[in-house]
Amino acid sequence: MSEVRIAAEPRTEFGKGAARRTRRAGKVPAVLYGHGTDPTHISLPGHELMMALKTPNALLAIEGLDGGKRLALPKDVQRDPIKGFLEHVDLLIVKRGEKVVVDLPVNVVGDVVAGGVVSQSVVEIQVETEATHIPESVELDVTGLEIDTQVLARDLKLPSGTTLAADEEILIVQITDATVSAGATEETEAAPAEGEGPATDVNTPEASE
Repeated sequence: MSEVRIAAEPRTEFGKGAARRTRRAGKVPAVLYGHGTDPTHISLPGHELMMALKTPNALLAIEGLDGGKRLALPKDVQRDPIKGFLEHVDLLIVKRGEKVVVDLPVNVVGDVVAGGVVSQSVVEIQVETEATHIPESVELDVTGLEIDTQVLARDLKLPSGTTLAADEEILIVQITDATVSAGATEETEAAPAEGEGPATDVNTPEASE
């Protein structure tokens, strides 16, 4: 994964009012910490940061700070729950060669046997990998897998230099029978709701009394 260069500015005002002013100026309040250093409060350009964070576990090269460039990974990203814009970001300082634990997306590719359906239970898996060479994802090829096959975390083929940090027994995907799944859905839709009985004929004597 390549570095995304982004310029930072020191942040000396704190609190909700200061954060709102920072965001109105098109920037995002952030905190840079790690490796025994005191937390550094900075602001980052909003558009550039938003584009960088579209890549999972983006490696940011933070420039413009005393002491030179710092490499960092996003650890906590806060967004507005309605509008989705960035409100605040915590960044963890990393160094080349060190290992970090991150979540990688699990991308399912390929086609199972005819009549089978892929049921994915987990969309991300926790791994340990080198901080400056984090893979973008883990690919799971289900080509030809039979019905009732289960793929656990231990069965994943991880990228080179990456090891599993999650429980080996976590269920990632299961291949189910499409006809059985469809039948169960039809039965559920046809069954009366709990507490409902058969419809009453309005022409019966009991109903007309």
